[in-house]
Amino acid sequence: MELIKIMLKSGKDASLRRFHPWVFSGAIKKIYGGEPAEGEVVAVVDNKDEFLGLGHYQIGSIAIRVFSFEEMPPDYEFWKSKFEKAIAYRKQLGIIGQSHTNVYRLIHAEGDGMPGLIMDYYNGTVVMQAHSIGMHLLREQFSTILQELLGDDLKAIYDKSEATLPHKADIVPENGYLYGKSEGGVVEEYGNKFNIDWVKGQKTGFFIDQRENRKLLADYSKGKKVCNVFGYSGGFSVFALKAGAELVHTVDSSKSAIELTDENVKLNFGDNANHEGFAMDAFDFFDSATEDYDVIILDPPAFAKHQKVLHNALQGYKRLNQRALEQIKPGGIIFTFSCSQAVSKENFRKSVFVAAANARRNVKILHQISQPTDHPISIYHPESEYLKGLVLFVE
Repeated sequence: MELIKIMLKSGKDASLRRFHPWVFSGAIKKIYGGEPAEGEVVAVVDNKDEFLGLGHYQIGSIAIRVFSFEEMPPDYEFWKSKFEKAIAYRKQLGIIGQSHTNVYRLIHAEGDGMPGLIMDYYNGTVVMQAHSIGMHLLREQFSTILQELLGDDLKAIYDKSEATLPHKADIVPENGYLYGKSEGGVVEEYGNKFNIDWVKGQKTGFFIDQRENRKLLADYSKGKKVCNVFGYSGGFSVFALKAGAELVHTVDSSKSAIELTDENVKLNFGDNANHEGFAMDAFDFFDSATEDYDVIILDPPAFAKHQKVLHNALQGYKRLNQRALEQIKPGGIIFTFSCSQAVSKENFRKSVFVAAANARRNVKILHQISQPTDHPISIYHPESEYLKGLVLFVE
């Protein structure tokens, strides 16, 4: 089958020659062979008709997401090879096959050479989120590949792409099972248990990307008063309690999130944990708080999903961190994060710097942290490093 060919303007091929997988609409000079449909595989060539890559076409600023820089048929064996590499990588690093952890990211979009595709593994159930129509159209093929490669370790595949697919696309997706059925369940992360609801929960059901940072928090929690802000399902709270925290408070504006946290605390500790959840706005909570916290975790949702709102996002991070810096007791520790891809490490750190100066606290950086190895960062695609974090010592 002859592919539609996308020719780039002179000089616009440089990023692809450096293996960056995005082609922006403004870089396109001509389209040969017809008008590509949303999600169609196209060949990208330079101004002299030299092959650069294969990718999925889409309507929008990012016009093509390149999944191969080699000229080869993107057939079943091609995609199977991609999955095999992703699985082998995670096995080599010990992510797959651990006795104490059975939840991890199986496919991480550009980090695994499959831009627009996310897959998370929850103790036998794979939850898929497609962020491009091209990956969405391949979902049944991916289901077959997973069944072949995972065998008895796979119980179900749930497609949760309804909210993540481009809104301009002329399709009406519905969430549902591609294979098997499993109505939620319990997973383990470093021996801690969590209820997962991938049907109703946020993202794919759990924020897997904070696994190593939750483990790090445990090192600072013994005998401490801990406040977990934007707590969602209470991941940081459970790790703090398991490490021997004196008390833990979880704050989230969502009542259902606090209910989920309470479930997870009870799942691990019964009714014996010194924990309390607060369904309220973070700033309102700080204004009314009476405890002197030793440790505060700030893990807000993405303040900036694109560059247009970057300034407002940085102001938001500054206000939030300043309030926590004003609240925490001397000698306290703050874990603070940004999961906004549009916010660079430098900009995030600058916002925290301004917050510290405004709060007039002397602050040391103990750790600069990021996402775990099952969320690999392609050296050619710096945007895949979306999670930024700082662990601060506040004098």
